[in-house]
Amino acid sequence: MWRGRRGLLRPLGCGVEELRCRRREREAALRKARREQQLVSKRLLRDEATEEAEGGRVVVILGEAQIQEFLRLAQRGIEEKERERALVSLRRGLQHPETQQTFIRLEGSIRTLVGLLTSNQALLQLEAARCLHELSHSQQSAVAEACLPATSYLLTYLSGHSPDFIELCLYTLGNLIVESEAVRRQLLPQGIVPALAACIQSPHLTVLEALGYALSQLLQAKEAPEKIIPLVLGSTLPQHILQLLQPGPKLNLGVAVEFAWCLHYIICSQVNNALLITQGALTTLGLLLLDLAAAVQRTEDAGLELLVCPVVRCLSNLLTEAAAETVGGPMHLQDERVLAALFILLQFFLHKQPSLLPEGLWLLNNLTANSPSFCTSLISLDLIEPLLHLLSVSNVVSVLAAQAFLQQSGLQALKRHEEVAQLQDRVHALQQTALHG
Repeated sequence: MWRGRRGLLRPLGCGVEELRCRRREREAALRKARREQQLVSKRLLRDEATEEAEGGRVVVILGEAQIQEFLRLAQRGIEEKERERALVSLRRGLQHPETQQTFIRLEGSIRTLVGLLTSNQALLQLEAARCLHELSHSQQSAVAEACLPATSYLLTYLSGHSPDFIELCLYTLGNLIVESEAVRRQLLPQGIVPALAACIQSPHLTVLEALGYALSQLLQAKEAPEKIIPLVLGSTLPQHILQLLQPGPKLNLGVAVEFAWCLHYIICSQVNNALLITQGALTTLGLLLLDLAAAVQRTEDAGLELLVCPVVRCLSNLLTEAAAETVGGPMHLQDERVLAALFILLQFFLHKQPSLLPEGLWLLNNLTANSPSFCTSLISLDLIEPLLHLLSVSNVVSVLAAQAFLQQSGLQALKRHEEVAQLQDRVHALQQTALHG
């Protein structure tokens, strides 16, 4: 079910194990950025085959004269190969922050790069786009601002025919979007949301994953609830996002992770969650949770927690919506397998990713709130004992989550059950320990 990401901008000369190792390292860094810092992050997409071929070279800081010479050769070189080599040398220099600062201070440098980006020679276009991508990854906001003249062209190229070039443009736009409000102000009226909605119909997984990244960056902007998310909800993006999260043989982990986080940011904005519910978000997420529980029983592969976390959060938040009851949303989740799946996931990640424990218990809280059937399922599926075990290793947040669902009316009729009484006593003892410890 979980298909690996494929694309041309990947190493060609290394083995499968090395590729897996690199993927694990990238995913670990992404987990840290999302789980610990909860901050937007940038992506750097490089032609790793070329990087390996040039692996012996040290990145050299370029001075003004060198930058000007490379730009001159790229513009007026006698042969196309000479022009391409000049841009490659410039791109390598732009990997250093000091060169980036020198580059943007040079009058006409960005204008020259944009001219090459819009040329009719594909190799020069690609190398110019790679230079802009290096600049977009800078941590200096001034560098992102300097790239502003290129953003309109990057947006236009999203409707092109080369999936690799579109992927590069999407990652570059995603990096610039998160760094600069000026970039977002320029791209919104130029139609970035419709452009992304058109891209989401691409058959290429690399494009879809890059699109999910760019969209997630856009959705995290401070002005997103007022200016961006209403446009997204008014487009075809939500329906396509839910389709990409449908479990089945076509589900791709990398793509699903990106769009699950997109859905999470949309739901957290609370702009119009009722619309998502009517479009079947609860059903899709519930089925995906079942599929993830089945997946963790078949594989030890790292990375599934990247999808479990946003799926659990999306479900938890949607279940708190008043509209969930009025449109019959929770009825789609009146399946005791959802509870069983949640416990399978919590037990699987208990020691591997303990931060998922409070997330899962909040979902359990929301599932059982005012739902006697789910409360009853805790007993019929023999889940009270596993819950006691989870509470014994949980933190205060987990204790409060467990206590919250125990206070719901659904368990009042079950108070005489021995395991329920034991669970209530355990929660009370843990709470006292937390308060006095």
